[in-house]
Amino acid sequence: MARRRQDAEAVVEEVDGGLAELIPDPDRTRAWTLLVDGAPQSHVDLDDPTHLEFAYQRRLGHIADLIAPQGKPVRVVHLGGGAFTLARYVAATRPRSTQQVVERDGALVQLVRRELPLASHARVRVRATDAREGLAKVPDGWADLVIADVFSGARTPAHLTSAEFLADVRRVLVPGGHYAANLADGPPLAHLRRQIATAATVFPELAVAADPAVLRGKRFGNVVLLASDLALPVAELTRRIAGDPHPGRVEHGAALVDFTGGATAVTDVDAVASPAPPPGVFR
Repeated sequence: MARRRQDAEAVVEEVDGGLAELIPDPDRTRAWTLLVDGAPQSHVDLDDPTHLEFAYQRRLGHIADLIAPQGKPVRVVHLGGGAFTLARYVAATRPRSTQQVVERDGALVQLVRRELPLASHARVRVRATDAREGLAKVPDGWADLVIADVFSGARTPAHLTSAEFLADVRRVLVPGGHYAANLADGPPLAHLRRQIATAATVFPELAVAADPAVLRGKRFGNVVLLASDLALPVAELTRRIAGDPHPGRVEHGAALVDFTGGATAVTDVDAVASPAPPPGVFR
């Protein structure tokens, strides 16, 4: 059971993916940050699951808010579990939603379940398997939203960067469903440009959201990609992200095509993992 603040101590355990640490948040009574091998993975507030601490998670939260009318239950597949932050958010903001979390690290799943238990009303099924293998088991047209936030050693595995992977994402989405991915890249943004080009081969509508400095290639950081086969809620997403504590910028349409700069799509044959973060980026 999660500890209250007066008893709070860091929890440190070896998991399949490395050394996991649950660090108590000094500013929030029952909130924790999950790190794996020093890289921040999730932040969870057990008292307020609608609180999203990390900027990229706030952007994913905005997407979850905009894919359907407020409060309507949805079906969501989360590729990459971490501490189930977004699954908790959807369960709190859209009661009766049905969600599947696919997290390869079984030991991490056990740690999170023990220390940061899900609410009893949350309809969340967790599968301890590879993200692509878990995705393959989801029925055609099941999900309103697929969220990919998968990192191994702070890098997205190569087999989750290809057009073939995204084709399977589209298979499990309902018509008009949405795909959102947390990508990480830095100068010269070659990985990001190729990921956008890859998504464009599968989905006709795309947008990205990030810190402006990241999109300008000034520093390494997270970029949220949003894709669908129908028009995206770009105006409202832009407004919400601009008003965040760490404001971001949204690119779409012709500006996004120009940003991609003729980059080629990734296939299973030539896929590589996303670039490693530079030393000290998480300090």
